[in-house]
Amino acid sequence: MAPSSSKADKKGAADAAAWMFNVVTSVGIIIVNKALMATYGFSYATTLTGMHFATTTLMTGVLRWLGYIQSSHLPFPELLKFVLFANFSIVGMNVSLMWNSVGFYQIAKLTMIPVSCLLEVLFDKIRYSRDTKLSIGVVLLGVGVCTITDVSVNTKGFIAAFIAVWSTSLQQYYVHYLQRKYSLNSFNLLGHTAPAQAATLLVLGPFLDYWLTNKRIDTYDYSAVSVMFIVISCTIAVGTNLSQFICIGRFTAVTFQVLGHMKTILVLIMGFFFFGKDGLNLHVVLGMIIAVVGMIWYGNASSKPGGKERRSLSLPTSRPQKQSNLSESDEHDGKV
Repeated sequence: MAPSSSKADKKGAADAAAWMFNVVTSVGIIIVNKALMATYGFSYATTLTGMHFATTTLMTGVLRWLGYIQSSHLPFPELLKFVLFANFSIVGMNVSLMWNSVGFYQIAKLTMIPVSCLLEVLFDKIRYSRDTKLSIGVVLLGVGVCTITDVSVNTKGFIAAFIAVWSTSLQQYYVHYLQRKYSLNSFNLLGHTAPAQAATLLVLGPFLDYWLTNKRIDTYDYSAVSVMFIVISCTIAVGTNLSQFICIGRFTAVTFQVLGHMKTILVLIMGFFFFGKDGLNLHVVLGMIIAVVGMIWYGNASSKPGGKERRSLSLPTSRPQKQSNLSESDEHDGKV
């Protein structure tokens, strides 16, 4: 019993550390980017994302040179599909935010959880218990109460949101899928995907940003402070990209989405703390409480036997697994 308990404790501690790493870097990059864009007028979000992946590419290159990343294989068609999903996700989110009201944009983001559930049911044969489904509904309700204000819909905004939701859900599902199928750890997968995303976003980003903002990046008035914020943003983004792959590899896309709304709550709380209590009212506080209760319920419900389990283990791996980094998260059907 003792070895099994010790192993479970170690896995729990590693899961918590991975999640905290993602929360800290994600919230940090939101705050830095908000200052960079709102205070210093650097509104080139797509190009900035390309810079993030270029920095991540540099990091994976250094680690490979130092011997911390082993050589691995990812077929080009798989890489191409991943990059298409990921880049459509980034562009779709930016366009959706521009063309939709904030309320409808938030509703669209919330639909990623049901879409991710559908992908797991269809492709991974996952079965959810009644309590797990209800807990997801409570999370969606709580976050919706917190964030949804005005809701107006238009045709082009709906199309942009539809593309953003499905491409993001597919990209996150694909992270987990590729790690399992090709026995890739998070560093290996980033080493394959980051260069391709950096190249495409740095080439297309300036044109997309000009289309979205009517501002050219080559005319931006750089200052020492704005460059410092860009460097900080790129540095934090390395951790954000890595932690996303680690978390989805250890959990699943659905769990990543559910727990991801904790970051929404934290950003709201930090906004109230740093920028005053103008937005702090009863329905926002109530929404936060509902969302947190739902997350706790989801964690409890999905970890119980039958809470969330795979009906069949049919996904083959393309070759024997060399690394043990991810094996602990694939050992049982009821992984959350």
